[in-house]
Amino acid sequence: MIPMINKISAAIRRWKTEGQEELVTPKGEKHAFLLSFGKLVVGELSLNPDGLWEFYYSDEFKSQNNIKPISEFPKKDKRYQSEELFAFFVHRIPSISQPEVLATLKKEEIDEHNAVALLARFGRVSISNPFRLTAI
Repeated sequence: MIPMINKISAAIRRWKTEGQEELVTPKGEKHAFLLSFGKLVVGELSLNPDGLWEFYYSDEFKSQNNIKPISEFPKKDKRYQSEELFAFFVHRIPSISQPEVLATLKKEEIDEHNAVALLARFGRVSISNPFRLTAI
């Protein structure tokens, strides 16, 4: 029973909305983003040159108790790693099937499959949560 639950949980974490199925994590590049709530730095999302994403909470966030951890990252002291962009961040990227998004990508010459480029362009704010994401 437990292995089946783990498989289902993994599938849900990999789920992407229409137009996001072909997101690719670039390799050979290094990137970082800060996740904030108001003036509080919640954590950092980074991509290493091997194509591994990592999210961890800031010391500032770990020392406070007013804001709960994000459900996908429940343990404040853990460094989360994944070969795919975490669902929490994928959901900050709008579907490229939206005409205005596709027009922006063409106008700004952004690769519609590059997860980093899309997150940097569209991920700053989200209608699904109050956090702000800033490329550093």
